[in-house]
Amino acid sequence: MKGQWIGTYTGSTSGKIIVNIDERQLNYQGVAYLLPGDKTFPGTVAYFSTPSKDAQFKFRTEFIQSIDPTSGFLAPWDKVKGNYPQITGFSRYADVTGSWDSLSLTLSWLSDLGATGSCVLTRSEAGQPSAISAQESDWGAYKEYVATLEPRRNLFRGQKERWRLRTSFHRTGRTDLERFLREDIEVLRKHLSARTKHIFNLEIGDEFGAFLNLLQHHGYPTPLLDWTYSPYVAAFFAYREVSNVEAYNSKSNDKVRIYVFDHSQWRKDWNQVLLLILPDFHLSIGEFLAIENERMVPQQAASTVTNIDDIESYIMSKQSVEKKYLGAIDLPKRDRKHVIRELSYMGITAGSLFPGLDGACEELRERNFEL
Repeated sequence: MKGQWIGTYTGSTSGKIIVNIDERQLNYQGVAYLLPGDKTFPGTVAYFSTPSKDAQFKFRTEFIQSIDPTSGFLAPWDKVKGNYPQITGFSRYADVTGSWDSLSLTLSWLSDLGATGSCVLTRSEAGQPSAISAQESDWGAYKEYVATLEPRRNLFRGQKERWRLRTSFHRTGRTDLERFLREDIEVLRKHLSARTKHIFNLEIGDEFGAFLNLLQHHGYPTPLLDWTYSPYVAAFFAYREVSNVEAYNSKSNDKVRIYVFDHSQWRKDWNQVLLLILPDFHLSIGEFLAIENERMVPQQAASTVTNIDDIESYIMSKQSVEKKYLGAIDLPKRDRKHVIRELSYMGITAGSLFPGLDGACEELRERNFEL
């Protein structure tokens, strides 16, 4: 049942629904965002826990919150009801019945005010292979191509495999970002404050972003996705986890992937909101302060912030024949040794990208061992 479920609902109102569900030890816990197509009705956010992990279930929502129609943020009903006709009511809870399997989640509900609804939702396809038709290239052609691109117009991301774009947070199977803020962040702040010289004030947006980025660069799953302004740094990361033995034994159709994202056009066309909790989907580009984070500058790093599990499908849904945001280039895995050697001549090594003992040892391991 865990994951992000997306679709439409019908009933007293109808519209878009997004359900984010995390698995707990004994049950499932999550939040549902209902976005009516008719804007004379308020959007709704319902928090819930199932009584068990059974495939069929019944529960009463824990509490329900409204969405401010002017800002799009979550807000108490008393603060937003003036935006709606005086007769508009807002439910305090709903009784929900439902069932789930590996492909679908079925829900129906009745609120204390008599509002009804039902839906059959499909699971995010983020775990499926990428559906992008990539440009096949070799190292020489790749260098020629990126030389033609407008400087700093694009962001690049290198991956060992042709996976869909997905944050490390969503790859764990978790999707409830409200729980992430409520539980994870406070514990992380307490633990990391003993290990950093800077005490992060998470009430300040720039510091919160820097804190998230620090977590991301040191391996903690976050709703950030790493990108770089350098197509060569992206190539390093694409080949980094491929061993020389794996590259030597690879077939001609075994590839690494480099995504190319026209962030400049994306920023112009879509609102950029550097927040984790929004009712509807968003993908925003952030360039955070490098507080306690020596890796950001040499990696020429930027990040996308999102509440979306399947980022690739979301970006592709916004594209048109006239406007393309996202593309991909696939390079042969077998070229790994040659590419890494040439990148080292450019000064792009583990030692330069990961300042410190770990990066230095990784670079020297690359130099001294045929692994």
